[in-house]
Amino acid sequence: MNKVDVSQLERIDNYRWRIPKGVVPHMNAEGLVYATENILKVIGDDLSLTQTANVATLPGIVGKSIAMPDIHQGYGFAIGGVAAFDLEKGVVSPGGVGFDINCGVRLLKTNLTIEELDKVPREYIANKLFKYIPAGLGSEGVTRVDIAQIDEVLKNGAEWAIKNGYGIDEDLKFIESGGKLENADPSKVSPSAKKRGKSQLGSLGSGNHFIEVQEVVETFEGNEAPLNFKKGDIVILIHTGSRGLGHQVATDYIRIMKHALEKYQIQIPDLELCCAPISSPEAQDYLSAMACAANFAWANRQMILHWTRESLKSFFPDIKLDLIYDVAHNIAKFEKHKVGGKMVEVLVHRKGATRAFGPGHKEIPEEYSKIGQPVIIPGSMGTYSYLLLGTKGAEEESFGSCCHGAGRSMSRSEAKRRYTLEKAFKDLEAKGIAIKAASQSGVIEEIPEAYKDIDEVVEAVVGAGLARKVIKTRPLVVVKG
Repeated sequence: MNKVDVSQLERIDNYRWRIPKGVVPHMNAEGLVYATENILKVIGDDLSLTQTANVATLPGIVGKSIAMPDIHQGYGFAIGGVAAFDLEKGVVSPGGVGFDINCGVRLLKTNLTIEELDKVPREYIANKLFKYIPAGLGSEGVTRVDIAQIDEVLKNGAEWAIKNGYGIDEDLKFIESGGKLENADPSKVSPSAKKRGKSQLGSLGSGNHFIEVQEVVETFEGNEAPLNFKKGDIVILIHTGSRGLGHQVATDYIRIMKHALEKYQIQIPDLELCCAPISSPEAQDYLSAMACAANFAWANRQMILHWTRESLKSFFPDIKLDLIYDVAHNIAKFEKHKVGGKMVEVLVHRKGATRAFGPGHKEIPEEYSKIGQPVIIPGSMGTYSYLLLGTKGAEEESFGSCCHGAGRSMSRSEAKRRYTLEKAFKDLEAKGIAIKAASQSGVIEEIPEAYKDIDEVVEAVVGAGLARKVIKTRPLVVVKG
């Protein structure tokens, strides 16, 4: 495999860098990297730039192979990668969605201020959330569903959760796609995937999944009606995905796609980019199964939202938690975008990337029509997070996409080699952060030092015109798997 490094990038401006066609053989498009100079200093040790260039070799790619500033090495596609494909000539690749299908994040606005929150020790809040919401590797939800019920979850997503008492109808307005992809077909999901999912519904999971109680520490020009945040407001972030069900769906279809390569005579530089033509039965089956996993994830986050509301009522009886928005990070969707001056339908793969539609887009809630879609950029346990708004610039340049977080700059194994649990907890305590975690090693893997500087990441997308800043928040309480 030809390795691409930073020295091969061509500078376009302060926030854009071109990967020229030809840096790897058979590229059908250029690569485009969004980054500041400081971010470029921590990109290049892994294969993320190479993966971005390799994606450009896939059949039917339109526009550019895009890398967001939180880019880091993934399976096939880099995490932080975006690519769109022509419906007739293009392909679908499970590596362009990832194993944690519809891993995503939702932001809740409370009616609490920091002064009110501080009447309760933060450790109490952490313990209560941890008790209500199962977390950790292999964690199981408190709700048990049978196979018939899991099919209903896979078909109806967040609608199923609300119908069964987990939340309110108003929540659906503020979830990407209404919390449900219509092309979901549970018959395309394997029994082993369903078995894994039915015991994990309503659980947080492990890795970088979390619940954080946060304080608004800064507001920006995007803080317009109906958002209207104030410094000192308390918000909550929930970050999780489709758990073992999504992982199994990805595993099952990667195996199928590897066999499809020979059938459709597709040449790729990396087997992890295995794919099939969008119109093929293999691709259509995958998209239906992927939709099921996405729906499972939306139901999962909806249930966690419900239990977050319930758990905090014991401390704050009059608390209100309004859903600001829920966005998917790992998904492939049919969308209309301008390509070559014409509006056409394409299949957009977003892997570790957030949809960022601008004002007036028909797929965002009416409440946000004048300001643009909320874009939630979580930090890494001990660092700041941001709320941004999508722009018309993102629609014109990045298929309406933005970054999804800080992005790793250090592998999990390297973090465990270089840092200790004692230091991780000591650093969080020094910042006034209460943490409750199911896995001690998981805390070390997710230390802030293992991630890029989120301020730099946000500067890159805002500087490039993909988003506008609304608020900056800091964590007070962290619950991790």
